[in-house]
Amino acid sequence: MTDSFPGRLGLIQRVVPLYRAPFFETLATHCAGGLYLFAGDPLRGEGIDPAQNLQQAHLARAENLNLFSPASPFYLCYQRGLLVWLEAANPDALIVEANPRYLSSPVAVRWMRARRRPVLGWGLGPPAGPWGFVRNLDGVIAYSARGAARYVAGGMDAKQVFCAPNAASPAPARPLPKRKSPLEAVPAADETESAPRLVILYVGRIQPRKRIPALLAACAALPAHLQPRLVIVGEGAERESLAALARKTYPLAVFTGALRGQALAEQFRAADLFVLPGTGGLAVQEAMSYGLPVIVAQGDGTQDDLVRPANGWQVTPNDDASLRETLHEALSDLARLQRMGAESYRIVRDEINLEQMAQKFVQALLAVQSKG
Repeated sequence: MTDSFPGRLGLIQRVVPLYRAPFFETLATHCAGGLYLFAGDPLRGEGIDPAQNLQQAHLARAENLNLFSPASPFYLCYQRGLLVWLEAANPDALIVEANPRYLSSPVAVRWMRARRRPVLGWGLGPPAGPWGFVRNLDGVIAYSARGAARYVAGGMDAKQVFCAPNAASPAPARPLPKRKSPLEAVPAADETESAPRLVILYVGRIQPRKRIPALLAACAALPAHLQPRLVIVGEGAERESLAALARKTYPLAVFTGALRGQALAEQFRAADLFVLPGTGGLAVQEAMSYGLPVIVAQGDGTQDDLVRPANGWQVTPNDDASLRETLHEALSDLARLQRMGAESYRIVRDEINLEQMAQKFVQALLAVQSKG
């Protein structure tokens, strides 16, 4: 039995990224009175594609007044039009970003308090600076178990802290792909002979913070019999220069450009291991839904719930030796890789997906509403 929120839910975001739209659409189906979003546009140069239209949720545009860059420790944002939106949406409960830099959020909290309605925060963990604003909320939803623990360690009542592991994809509707062993032969580096090789897949933007040169170097440093076919899916300003680098240093690498739909699905099904050596990782959950074990760089904690010893590895950020050693370990045992891939599939099918994330939000809302 699935839970639903009986009233109108309001949710304030600085920006609604396109990748977050599926979650808000899913959450909207669990709100009897509807989901009402208030969000503005990203700054030019942020690299965020904002959602323009939503089918299930109601999206109203804020006018974001920004001081400094979001990357600056001095960044502040005020969202003009908030009170007008609150009067129109009239939410029974409200979720705000748990970020004291958003100066209009306390205005929204006061509006809700005057009507004796609950307000939840949503964040990665306590901010580096003062976070009295967060402590004064009715509760907080963390992106990860690590974030939830940080809120409690910072002094919040554990009963006020909820965890909704970050999800970007629905539970897989397709069965676990079957992979054969040994794999179908693919051309070797000199294209004059064939050899069974495992396939590593990368999907994402091609930019410096993704550390694709480090992945090329790590593959090239492996013993010849373990060197995989490396498929790089994505676009970016560095694509041509990195493809030229690969031709010189690791000819087994293939750059496909951006792929979507069936073409992308075919790459996931053909791969044996998914690797993201840099920051970010929206494609990790999708890779897991195709039964792939994963290697990712340690981050802010949102990967902890997805990537576990049973289904993958988290490597030290910016540590080329750690990446190389982990690749060697992973590629040395195909049977283990396939067992880990099956566990990846189970995790996103049963534990971490859009539906489960929406359910955690509704449970948090019902908990704070019952205390009101």
